[in-house]
Amino acid sequence: MNRSVLVSRLCEGFDVLVIGGGATGLGAALDAASRGYTTALVEAADFATATSSRSTKLVHGGVRYLQNGDVGLVREALRERARLLHNAPHLVHDLRFVLPTYRALDVPYYFAGLKAYDLLASGSGFGSSGYIGPSETLRRMPALRSHGLRGAIAYHDGQFDDSRLALALARSAIDRGAAICNYVRCEGLLYEHDRVAGATVRDLETGGTIEVRARTVLNATGIFVDDLRAQDEPAAPPLLEHSRGTHVVFSRDRFPGTDALIVPKTDDGRVLFAIPWHDHVVVGTTDVEITDVELEPAPPRDEIDYIVEHFNRYLESPVRREDALASFAGIRPLVNRRNVGTAKLSREHIVETSARGLVTITGGKWTTYRKMGEDAVDALARASSLRAAPTGTIALRLRGAFDGPPGEIVARYAAYGTDA
Repeated sequence: MNRSVLVSRLCEGFDVLVIGGGATGLGAALDAASRGYTTALVEAADFATATSSRSTKLVHGGVRYLQNGDVGLVREALRERARLLHNAPHLVHDLRFVLPTYRALDVPYYFAGLKAYDLLASGSGFGSSGYIGPSETLRRMPALRSHGLRGAIAYHDGQFDDSRLALALARSAIDRGAAICNYVRCEGLLYEHDRVAGATVRDLETGGTIEVRARTVLNATGIFVDDLRAQDEPAAPPLLEHSRGTHVVFSRDRFPGTDALIVPKTDDGRVLFAIPWHDHVVVGTTDVEITDVELEPAPPRDEIDYIVEHFNRYLESPVRREDALASFAGIRPLVNRRNVGTAKLSREHIVETSARGLVTITGGKWTTYRKMGEDAVDALARASSLRAAPTGTIALRLRGAFDGPPGEIVARYAAYGTDA
């Protein structure tokens, strides 16, 4: 990835210009390039700077959405989960989750729900769910509170490295001819005959400006999509509600084991996870409605305390706030079309095309980035005179992926280091 060469290409004309270099924008750029469209992407900071690098590191169908009755959303996410495992086996792996139960009636309730999850995920390449007794549960999770434990339901979902997946998407798009540029900020949209025709961008490394001409423009700026929409159409009502999610990082010895803990319901109705991550454990997340949108939000003390409190309810030996090694927060772009609290919102995405041809995509989650990219590029093709072409990303192996057994894949990838 030679940045100066990629930036110099921005003066070329393109079929597609993507503004925003998070999961959604990078996925869309790769989709466009896979169809043979000439493609450029600009990102004002580093790739995945905002929401896309502050996830819970999970590739999942969304157990709680199944509880809410969003079967179609869960089925789509599970299908995309399987595709991610195939397309990026060096960055995505199966992870066992343990849901401890302390009431007898919880065992059949959660067992039935997770078996339905298995049914929707049939043939996905991930493990299936099942009941494990109290002794086996404590063997897997020795830090778990033992008093009153009735056993647990174990099920499987995916774990991934969000930042490295973002880089794999960027490099895969570049491999297919796309000009993918970070630290290039969109200063304003360009128009011809009252139709969007590109953008004026500033190279934040040199200070120079460039007019990037494109037949179509995609607004994939995540939590900031309403800002760019307002440039295109000042009277456009906002699409988003925002919520902040905080995670806390502890040493692995405070919660040893290789399985992840799932707390099915916290006081605000969310799921809480404790996830093994690079010899540490990541615990989260909160869900707090906010109005001020920041690129790098700080984790508030009360949200850290909330996570510690709920985590401790499941521990034999409580952790203290002082035991936290680090914390991070991200802002979720949620499409609020039902005027309800953010914890109840589906993570569905939405694609909108303005009267002057600006296509905006927002919402969603990392697991469905590929489908979001496909839907966005379909909308770009409809909004312009781009030739029709099917997506090429359904089975597209990302940069660094290898064929072979999981152990061999990991070993071969490690040999490549950061250049894989």
